[in-house]
Amino acid sequence: MTSDLPVLLAAVSVLSALHMGFQARRVGWSRMKFKIVPPIVTGPPEFERTFRAHQNSVEFYAIFVVLLWISGIFFNEVVAALGGLVYIVGREMYFTGYISESKRRLPGFYLVSFVLLFLAVTAAIGIFQAFLDKYL
Repeated sequence: MTSDLPVLLAAVSVLSALHMGFQARRVGWSRMKFKIVPPIVTGPPEFERTFRAHQNSVEFYAIFVVLLWISGIFFNEVVAALGGLVYIVGREMYFTGYISESKRRLPGFYLVSFVLLFLAVTAAIGIFQAFLDKYL
């Protein structure tokens, strides 16, 4: 193996995947607690908030992974990996906040939104610089 491998991006990707799995497990625990058998996705508000918080994480996951890797490869691996760690923290804030009360999800949502914007901007800058280097 070479030292050029994007180890930090890979580590953050694995950590984020484990975090997604843990959130899915928490939905399972909520299903057991409220006796909600799949495929039913409605029930007490506590269950519905838990289910919805996880679904929102799933909906944003592909966007996060693409931006993480493009930013890390084209801009800076360390910066992207740090952004990825902040994203995971923001997702956990969102998830736990949403479970307790839907309005409490907002600080996590704002943090996640900021990180995604940051990764998108750094990815765009990196791609633009690579384009200039390669074609101009």
